[in-house]
Amino acid sequence: MLALGMFVLFAAFPALWMVITVFKSNVDLYNPNHNPFIFNSPPTLQNVEFLFTSTNFTVFLWNSLFIGVFVVGITLLLSVPAAYSLSRLVGRWGERSSIAIFLVYLIPPTLLFIPLYQIVSVLKVANTVWSLILVYPTITIPFCTWLLLGFFKSVPREFEEAALIDGCSRFGAFLRVALPLALPGIATCIVFAFALSLSDYIYAAVFVSTTAARTVSAGVPTELIRGDIYYWQSLMAAAAIVAIPLAVAYGLLFDRLVKGFQGDTADDKTAA
Repeated sequence: MLALGMFVLFAAFPALWMVITVFKSNVDLYNPNHNPFIFNSPPTLQNVEFLFTSTNFTVFLWNSLFIGVFVVGITLLLSVPAAYSLSRLVGRWGERSSIAIFLVYLIPPTLLFIPLYQIVSVLKVANTVWSLILVYPTITIPFCTWLLLGFFKSVPREFEEAALIDGCSRFGAFLRVALPLALPGIATCIVFAFALSLSDYIYAAVFVSTTAARTVSAGVPTELIRGDIYYWQSLMAAAAIVAIPLAVAYGLLFDRLVKGFQGDTADDKTAA
């Protein structure tokens, strides 16, 4: 029990430290004689107020939300039918295709940086939010397709065959049988795709340079790191506003995420 408590404290410490720092005054934060784990001076909301009134944080939040919604939509539009089709592709081709898709996800973003930038430039969407909407699905679609494979493979084919006998078309059986059973996996994919659009820094910093089109990950450092001056409390506030809700969402869907991995692995072993 003690070991579990220590592990939980270790895992939660970054978030706890982040929240404490948000409400610390400069006098309290930068005084080496003060205990950094408690409030030696009264907590203050000035750092949060500074974040929303003296920076373009609201613009960054709106851009991130806009990009995230489009990325999630594109990802689901392509990964759901792809995963379902591959899950019904039996034999070695189905197994090899799922592995190939996951290997595409493992390609480092730095290797795709130059060709993607060339595509963005040709389409004349550089320095706009549309460049990120175009680029992020290249990362989210392979992973979400591979993840959803496990959920669709766990759906017995007999259910769909029964729907076909009852008069449903193949598409109707997919909508009424397979898709509802894969909703937990789809919810996990939504969280993953949205989280990636919020957390990515490389593409967001290079493809977009104007403040009006920046996302949270690239815009906050430019606003709150001014030369050798770091607004640590406001930086922590921005991180907490974005990270804590995503952490809660991942925690609620963690079992579903593991189920998708286990289902896909088990089916691959069966096929082998």
